[in-house]
Amino acid sequence: MTNDQLWQRAIQKIPGGVNSPVRSFKAVGGTPIFFKRGKGAYLESVDGKRYIDYCMSWGALILGHADPKVVSAVQKACSNGTSYGACTPLEVELAEKITRQFPSIEKVRLVNSGTEAVMSALRVARGFTKRPGILKFNGCYHGHSDSLLVKAGSGVMSFGISSSAGVPAEFTAKTFSVPYNDIDAVRQVLKDHGKEIAAVIVEPVAGNMGVVLPKKNFLADLRELTEKIGTVLIFDEVITGFRVSDGGAQKVYGIKPDLTTLGKIVGGGFPLAAFGGRKELMDLLAPEGSVYQAGTLSGNPVACTAGLATLAQLNTQLYKTLERNTDSLAKAIKETAGQSGIALDTPHIGSMLGLSFKDPKQYNRLFHLFLNEGIYLPPSAYETVFVSRAHSRKVIDKTIAVFQKAFQRL
Repeated sequence: MTNDQLWQRAIQKIPGGVNSPVRSFKAVGGTPIFFKRGKGAYLESVDGKRYIDYCMSWGALILGHADPKVVSAVQKACSNGTSYGACTPLEVELAEKITRQFPSIEKVRLVNSGTEAVMSALRVARGFTKRPGILKFNGCYHGHSDSLLVKAGSGVMSFGISSSAGVPAEFTAKTFSVPYNDIDAVRQVLKDHGKEIAAVIVEPVAGNMGVVLPKKNFLADLRELTEKIGTVLIFDEVITGFRVSDGGAQKVYGIKPDLTTLGKIVGGGFPLAAFGGRKELMDLLAPEGSVYQAGTLSGNPVACTAGLATLAQLNTQLYKTLERNTDSLAKAIKETAGQSGIALDTPHIGSMLGLSFKDPKQYNRLFHLFLNEGIYLPPSAYETVFVSRAHSRKVIDKTIAVFQKAFQRL
């Protein structure tokens, strides 16, 4: 069956034809591609075309597609059953691994998605502080739970306005949203409403409005301000956890949040996420405390196996290689763009890379030029390019050559 035939079937039975909106290609135009296979740095479409993949399941696949050790471990796990709905040694092993790598996490609970992890972490923060409010940052995405689907008002004093239909105004009435990296805006909200705010939640490196690095002292100032007024600081490291280092962005920047959310890499390509932090906060969770949270498939043996098999392969040398390859790619892209008179910035950290065009429409054109050349970029100018272990120097060099060709055409 061809890609177009599948698309016609999809739009008849799935809203918008997709199960996650950005996959619809509405940001870049055209028909979404259906893939049937992934191996290493490559995806293969149902029409038989191979693409170098820089989406990497939105950052989940740091080792590349179908890593042999992960696949072998998962196959073995499946033969023992896919879900028990009961305790398993694997969830203990994964919890121990996470708490070793993240000193700020004394206890951790496994869940199934980043949205669930964030939603649960916020519930813990509210239960701990007995406050209703949340302070977040414009452009930071923390999943699709009701209280976080907010865009900023006209100024830092504005209450949240829902950016999604189906979310009552009262659900977001206590959500404040201020510009990322604007510590003065944070100070103002905390000065005026600090006694209402249970948590400040932030992507320590923003990855859903392109890649935006924190300004010097921004994260440290957040830590200091929240400690002063007893507000819980939550680092959303669903993207950055195990991506920018084996201890996430908090290790890179030397900050210890109260709670951390993890996802993507921690599940090795399977639906698994986690939230954890200080013991006194995490002990509020049922059955030990009064903050309720549960999940049928949480900690299931297959996802835990994939996570453990992935994390076991991460080491200092791998991170150095990923960082070196990403830095090389970023510099080459920016230099090539400049030679072609194209205004482009390439912010990057670890193996995360942003392509920030002065004119976003140029990204849309670039996306399709790249598809024609066999390279699959994220189908949105505001998403992150991810480099994996499978992106060898040969693959990186081929990508640079395609950028040179594409910029000349732009």
